[in-house]
Amino acid sequence: MSRVGKKPIPIPDNTKVLYKDRMITVQGEKGSLTRSVHPSVDLKIEDRVINVTIEKNDRPTCALQGLMRSLISNMINGVSQGFERVLEINGIGYRAEVSGKSVIFNLGYSHPINFEIPEGISITVDKNNVLKLTGIDKEKLGHTAASIRRLRPPEPYKGKGIKYAEENIQKKAGKTGTK
Repeated sequence: MSRVGKKPIPIPDNTKVLYKDRMITVQGEKGSLTRSVHPSVDLKIEDRVINVTIEKNDRPTCALQGLMRSLISNMINGVSQGFERVLEINGIGYRAEVSGKSVIFNLGYSHPINFEIPEGISITVDKNNVLKLTGIDKEKLGHTAASIRRLRPPEPYKGKGIKYAEENIQKKAGKTGTK
């Protein structure tokens, strides 16, 4: 039994939800998102509340119920409030700058790295080393943040690289001289 899947999803006043032909579309003040609903799961929309229901009560179907409930809840939160992810760049000479539809990173390599910003994501750079990613699709935002972090992951000795703002890097002890 999925406890998450049984929770009702409240719909804010400024948000429209359309469910037709196994496709759910959520429209809000920040934009619109569409997703297909799994065949094992059904949605009931009544009184500004969405309930996710299932036909069979077995383990995989209950897991899908919780998954679809979380995905739909993220869609509603995205179009009404939006999501934000903050990345920090640590290292001497490491920096980033936005130019048009791309971000140019200098990360200690012999060449700058040009990263194309995906559609629906906006990136701002503060103080050359703090990136703020915002968007309405939580899945796309997380994937973009992970792709940027993958350009230069933080290394364990000095902590140089790109990390999430809330991430804590466990540093290793360096070599010690023996005499």
